[in-house]
Formats: sequence, C-alpha cells, structure tokens
Amino acid sequence: MRSISLVLVVLLFACAQAQTTSETLEKTLADLDKQIQSDPKAAEAYHERGCVHFKLARFKASVRDFDRYIELKPERKAGHWQRGISYYYAGQYDDGKKQFEGYQDFDSNDVENAVWRFMCMAKAGGIPKARKDMLKIGNDRRVPMRQVYEMFSGKLSPADVLAASRGAETGNQGPEAKDRALFYAHLYVGIYYDLQGDSAQALLHLTKAVSDYRVGHYMWDVARVQRDVLKGRQAK
Repeated sequence: MRSISLVLVVLLFACAQAQTTSETLEKTLADLDKQIQSDPKAAEAYHERGCVHFKLARFKASVRDFDRYIELKPERKAGHWQRGISYYYAGQYDDGKKQFEGYQDFDSNDVENAVWRFMCMAKAGGIPKARKDMLKIGNDRRVPMRQVYEMFSGKLSPADVLAASRGAETGNQGPEAKDRALFYAHLYVGIYYDLQGDSAQALLHLTKAVSDYRVGHYMWDVARVQRDVLKGRQAK
C-alpha cells in the first residue's frame, strides 16, 4: 500500500522498524495506553496503538483505535488503508469493502487497494462474484503489481506473478527493489492460495515472504499476521 501523509509515513516507519516480539509490543501498548489516558484526544497515539493491536492479532481492538483516530482526524479517512486491512481480519467485510472503495478517491492507481476490496468481497460472497465487480486500476508501476491484479482477476496464475518478480530480481533495480518485488509476490500469491483453499501452498509462500524478505513496511507485519492466522487455523 502507498503512504497517505507525512505524519503517517513517520508513524508507519516507526511501526515497521519496531521489533515484533510480543513482549516488545506489549510494552509499546502499555506506553500508548498511558499516553491516551493522559490525553484522550491524542489522535496519532490511537493510530499507533491500532498498528500495535493489529500486530498482536487483536483485530477488533485495532479497528476501534483506527475508528477513533478517524473520528479525531476525519480528513484521513479516505486514505486509511490500514483500517481496511483490520476490518478484513476482524471479519467486517462490508466495512472493509467500503474503506477500500473510499481509498480510490485518494489513489486510483494502487493495485493493493483493489485486491483487498476483492478479498473482502470474496469472503462475503465468493470469488466469482468478487471478480465481476473488481475495481479498475490505473498505472501501478510497482513490480509485480500488474500481474498480482491479473492473478486475482483470474487471468494469470501464481507462477506468472512469481516469474515477474524474478524478472525484477535479474534487473538493475538494486537489492532493495528486488527484495520488495519478491516479498510482494510471495505475500499475494500466499493470500491468493488461501482464498482458493490451498492452505499448504499459502503457508509456503507466506513463510517465504516473512522469512526471506523482511521489508521495512507495515505490509511485512500483514504477511506475518496472515501466516500466523493460517497456522492457528491449521492447528485447530
């Protein structure tokens, strides 16, 4: 996902760089609780606490904090894709769908926005129905986002997405760009397989995204959470 403001860029960078151990996250959560108790209108504290709750897989709590943040900063609503992702994991698929639709007014070139809206719709009404109403996206130049979009549309296979990311790996983009392309390929291929009901392939790709390509972005935590949710589902 793309950033939405300078303030949120700073907050998301801090979230992404923080260690993701439960102990560290719980300490950060306690500090944010104190900050909010001291100043109940500390908008950015609600946003950061929403990030922490998400990393701890406390999705309902994450939604509550992001909702409160939007109450305090209504101008940030359209671009708040993190809220849409928390809605998805909280099982609030209609709310997630609406959030991602609103994001189109902020950035109509973001493939990830269309994919997450698709995921909300697929969970609520099935993949064929979601494909009939997939958002049209402009020119997202990030590799392999165009292939990711076509995969969820049913026009390309996971192998095509991975091949595109390997093309980036052999290009002249530098190691960070290569790792980023491979991370997003394995993240969305893993999510795609999960939606298709293939848990084994989903876990394989999500584990690779998390273990091999630790990008400094909130979406790495999304990959880790998705992997852990899948592991928990398999353990039942």
